[in-house]
Amino acid sequence: MWSCSSAFQRVASLMFMAPKLKPQRLHQKTGAEQLVKKARTMTTESSMKDAFSQYADYLNNFNEKRERVVKASRDITMNSKKVIFQVHRLSKDNKEEVLEKAGKDLEAVREQHFARLMKELQGTDFWKLRRAYSPGVQEYVEAATFYKFCVSGTLSTLDEINSTLLPLSDPSLEPLQINILDYILGLADLTGELMRMAIGRISDGEVEFAQRICQFVRQIHRELLLVVPQMDDSYDMKSKMEVMLQSVIKIENACFSVHVRGSEYIPLLGDDAPTSFLLGGADVE
Repeated sequence: MWSCSSAFQRVASLMFMAPKLKPQRLHQKTGAEQLVKKARTMTTESSMKDAFSQYADYLNNFNEKRERVVKASRDITMNSKKVIFQVHRLSKDNKEEVLEKAGKDLEAVREQHFARLMKELQGTDFWKLRRAYSPGVQEYVEAATFYKFCVSGTLSTLDEINSTLLPLSDPSLEPLQINILDYILGLADLTGELMRMAIGRISDGEVEFAQRICQFVRQIHRELLLVVPQMDDSYDMKSKMEVMLQSVIKIENACFSVHVRGSEYIPLLGDDAPTSFLLGGADVE
C-alpha cells in the first residue's frame, strides 16, 4: 500500500513539474498567403499613386489652359477698348473714315484674339473657365454694339454677334457661343460709352444725335429693368444697373439743359440748327 501511494505521489509531482505546452494556433498564415497579401498591398498603393498622378496632370494642364485663356481675354479687352476709342473720334465731318477704321479693328479683334480664345475653349467644359474669359467677352460685346449703333442706329442682338463667331469655330466641335449673361453685362457697359458720346455730341452742337442716344439708352434701361429681377442674384448686374441709371440721368440732364437754356448754345449749334425758341431761334414778330 505504501509503495503504491508513494508511486502515485511521484507521478503527480512529475506531472506538476512538466513544462506547459503553448496552445497551437488553428489558423497560422502560410508563407504563400503572406506573399499574396503583400503583393495586393503593393498593387493598391501603385494604383493610388497612378490615380493621384493623373489628377495632378489634369490640374496642371487645366491651370495652364486657364492662364492662356486669361491672357487671351486680356488681349480681347485691350483691343476692344481701342475700337471704342476709335469710335469716340466720330464727328459729322469724319464719320465714314472713323467707322471704316473701327470696323477693320473690330474684325481684327474677332479673327485674331477671339479666335485664339475659342481654340482654347473648344472641346472643354467652358463653364469652368467662364470667370477667366468673361471680362474680355463683355468688352467685345460693348465694342461690337457701340460700333453697330454708330453705323445704323440699331442694337446688335446676341444671335447676330454669335453668327459672326461661327466661322471661327471648328465644324467638328461644338462652337463657343457668347452666353446671355455676358451679353447683358456688355450692354450695361455700352450705356456708359453712349453717355460719353452724347455729352460730346452736345458740345459739338449735334443735339439731335444726342437726343437719339438718350432715347436709345432709355429703351435699354427700361427693357433691362424687366429682365434683371428674373435673373439669379448677380452682384455685377446690380451694380451695373445703378451705373446705367446714372448714365441715363446725365444724358437727360444734358439734353434738358440744351432745351431750357438754348440761347446759350447758339454758337455751338451753328446756322443750320433748327429754328426754335427753345434752341435760341429768332423770335416771331
